[in-house]
Amino acid sequence: MIERKDLITEPKEIESDNQQLDLTLRPRTLDEYIGQTDIKKNLLIAIKAAQKRHEPIEHILLYGPPGLGKTTLAYIIAREMGVNIKTTSGPAIEKQGDLASILSNLEENDILFIDEIHRLKTQIEEILYAAMEDFALDLIIGKGPATRSMRINLPKFTLIGATTKAGLLSSPLRDRFGHIFKLDFYEENEVESILRRSAKILDIKTDEASIQEIARCSRRTPRITNRLLKRVRDFAVVEGHGAIDLKTTKESFKAIGVDKIGLDKTDRKILLTIIEKFKGGPVGLNAIAAATAEEIETIEDLYEPFLMQIGFLDRTSRGRVATPNAYSHLKITYTENTNQALF
Repeated sequence: MIERKDLITEPKEIESDNQQLDLTLRPRTLDEYIGQTDIKKNLLIAIKAAQKRHEPIEHILLYGPPGLGKTTLAYIIAREMGVNIKTTSGPAIEKQGDLASILSNLEENDILFIDEIHRLKTQIEEILYAAMEDFALDLIIGKGPATRSMRINLPKFTLIGATTKAGLLSSPLRDRFGHIFKLDFYEENEVESILRRSAKILDIKTDEASIQEIARCSRRTPRITNRLLKRVRDFAVVEGHGAIDLKTTKESFKAIGVDKIGLDKTDRKILLTIIEKFKGGPVGLNAIAAATAEEIETIEDLYEPFLMQIGFLDRTSRGRVATPNAYSHLKITYTENTNQALF
């Protein structure tokens, strides 16, 4: 099994990322933020309206595949509003007291950012209902006959939740968000713009051919884009003359196992497993996970979205199916009878 930390195309943050360096590459304002045009327009209106009313912006839910900029957007919103932001994650809030402590320490107009909000426990979600609607904290004190409830007023704040699985949020929680935005994969020209900006910040000399090559292999995901740029820079420093050119870029990708459209070893293993072991599908996710020694959640969250986006994988009622495009890319002959059934 390939360790997650070794995958350059891992959309989530990995240990090998230089956190301080990544922070310098993140845009700080909506003007600097590239892509997600419709979301930016709606956010700008919401921010200006809230500022004119002298109120915190309504609660915001950001969802979409990892690495597309949900956390970055949360920090930008805080900066545009001129307020403080406090961050946590769903798995980090284990007890009701943990959330109560966080909420009671917020100041007026603060933003509370909860990453992986879909992983909040049900009893913790229930505390959020009153906090989001009434800006109040309802606590149960004592046990048995001595049990009593107490309400603590909270300062007005904004909750920004981020998730890769909006469908796992309960309806009562989801309905309490005033704004719900889905982040989509980026267009190639947007990825190229991100690369030019990052190369300028990192003071990396590169050419347009290299920019286009890196963009093509970035899985349309900014986090992967910047990570690939830094890996190619390393190769340019050690193997080349410091500047990034097309030859260095291609050699770098070959060394780290990334092909011409951004598929890594695990992507290819998943597709080959479906094609060679299961005759192209349909096949269930459990079988794919067992055959590839990968976790079901890893395949479903990190690999499937991109493979489906580029048309290499179909999700049918009977299971996953490798498409003719996947066969073509892997140089395997496809016939009409290759797949047992598409539906």
